[in-house]
Amino acid sequence: MLQGIEGMPVTTRRGIPDATVARLPVYHRVLTTLQEQGVTTVSSEGLATSSGVNSAKLRKDLSHLGSYGTRGVGYDVEFLVYQIARELGITLDWPVVIVGVGNLGRALANYGGFGSRGFRLVGLLDSDPARVGEPVADLAIRDLTDLEDVVLEGQPAIGVIATPAEAAQSVCDRLVAAGVASILNFAPVELNVPMGVDVRKVDLATELQILAFHEQRRNRELQVVVSLGGGR
Repeated sequence: MLQGIEGMPVTTRRGIPDATVARLPVYHRVLTTLQEQGVTTVSSEGLATSSGVNSAKLRKDLSHLGSYGTRGVGYDVEFLVYQIARELGITLDWPVVIVGVGNLGRALANYGGFGSRGFRLVGLLDSDPARVGEPVADLAIRDLTDLEDVVLEGQPAIGVIATPAEAAQSVCDRLVAAGVASILNFAPVELNVPMGVDVRKVDLATELQILAFHEQRRNRELQVVVSLGGGR
């Protein structure tokens, strides 16, 4: 998260804190599931529990959208789905290009949730000649040398980098130079980008290490409990 004066979090242009923006997709996913189940209203406590936050934080987050619910009734699920989708921009059409179509890139391309969330895949690129021309998700993989042409043709708003670490910065530079200003980076490396370009990093190894830390801590706590119990 960007830091402003004296470490205060920088907010979005509409005054919504970054931390709230990060939670909105979670609320949207939970609400969409409720909507599919035919649920029409949900309490702040119920929505908060399903989203993994406390109800006070949820109410504050949703207040930034101008949504306060109705006392004794809760939130209208359909309307709140729309509100959050509009705020996130997923009521619009967002073209996406994926660079790097190995196992990860292929899985991302085949993800069925893109279309229902406002994202449309317009290009797949890879440097491996053996992959070029192969059909994936109704698109043919194109050679990495065609990157600028693919961007010109598909006008992607978002570029997804799923390449090895050593190729990521070069790919990022080319995407930015071609006019792509939003990057989702799966490569295990920090990317340097100019002002005005947004980068979100998804580091699977780091997330696994964090989970391993918590698992190890739980095991140690369990050993302590067992040890204390055995000493009685």
